[in-house]
Amino acid sequence: MEQNKTVYVIGAGVSGLIAAYELEQAGYRPVVLEKSGEVGGRIKTVDMNGVALDLGFQVLLSAYPMAKHYLDMEALHLRKLESGALIYAGGKHYRIGDPLRDLSVLFPTLLADIGSMGDKFKILKLNRKLKAKSLDAIFASPETTTLEYLQDFGFSSKIIERFFRPFFAGIFLEPDLCTSSRMFEFVYKMFGEGYATIPQDGIGAISAQLKDKLKQTEFRFNCAVQQVTQNSIMLESGEELSHDGVIVASNTPSALLGETDHKVRWKSCMCLYFAVDQTNIPGETIALIADRSKLSNNLYAYMDAASGKTILSATVLDYKGRSDEEVTAAVTSEIKSFTGALQVEHLHSFRIDQALPDITNLSKTAHPSDHRPYDNVFLAGDYLLNSSLNAAMESGRIAAKGLIGELKS
Repeated sequence: MEQNKTVYVIGAGVSGLIAAYELEQAGYRPVVLEKSGEVGGRIKTVDMNGVALDLGFQVLLSAYPMAKHYLDMEALHLRKLESGALIYAGGKHYRIGDPLRDLSVLFPTLLADIGSMGDKFKILKLNRKLKAKSLDAIFASPETTTLEYLQDFGFSSKIIERFFRPFFAGIFLEPDLCTSSRMFEFVYKMFGEGYATIPQDGIGAISAQLKDKLKQTEFRFNCAVQQVTQNSIMLESGEELSHDGVIVASNTPSALLGETDHKVRWKSCMCLYFAVDQTNIPGETIALIADRSKLSNNLYAYMDAASGKTILSATVLDYKGRSDEEVTAAVTSEIKSFTGALQVEHLHSFRIDQALPDITNLSKTAHPSDHRPYDNVFLAGDYLLNSSLNAAMESGRIAAKGLIGELKS
């Protein structure tokens, strides 16, 4: 055991939890400093008056390599979402899906007025292309925007507006599809090789499971860090901690390090939750709103196990300058109009200012030295690679590998 070394992890999000796990495996007893009162960071489920609500509508893609490596998928009791969507467009709604997984959606998909028949055959062509393309090749590809990628592939403006834009806007949290084409290919491939899933107890079950794997780690909650140097950590309380090594798994690394090299830009969103009496959204299906004049981007309805209520989440991307009351009123009206719900009770709204990192030049992985501000201080976070849960885990692994190597040398 390397118990004589004092190592810290700043931040108890997924990256920090993975880093602590890898440090434990190498014989260290890390101390995790977390400014909030619990683990999870952005991967969190909150209890609101007896109803479990995720911090924003989030899914776990079962094909993520790092998720398969670190998570006990069976223990999460994953709800598998349908490999398709319900699309509201032009005053109608259309059910689309992958007929290779569910033959019953073949004719609805072929007849759906979301694009030409040529567009739908191009989707099959895109499926084949990305199935054969490795992740290494994806992240080595020239980078363009997702919108330019789709246009260059030959998709019509109609299918882009009625399917790709609402679907990937909800994933990338930006409606103009400016996100890197590498991210598009990566996410599209992951959807094709697995399923979008949600743990039975909410997305926070992922963080809870990772915490439960830690047997030699000490957690200090409500412990905000002010500054990190090569030799010490200064807490906001005024306490100073000396260290042998640190992994900074924080959303604001530049503030802690006193520099601007690692300043992160963030995408934001608003997620509203409602209890509804009925909905036309099929079970375990994401509903997309293709009308860009509406506030809601996507809707998802599910049965809450504890209360027995039908809960509906709505994700809003363009809410700046609007009050919570204005957004709630508009989204309530849209839910009634699109889903047929008669009784819509607002439960809670989350304004998530740091929902996804806004980055370019995306990568699958990195060398530990690429993200090392000091010899014994390493960075972790999805903003260093690509904005995904897979990247959060990979970055935590890389940072721990780097620190372990530094300590042993």
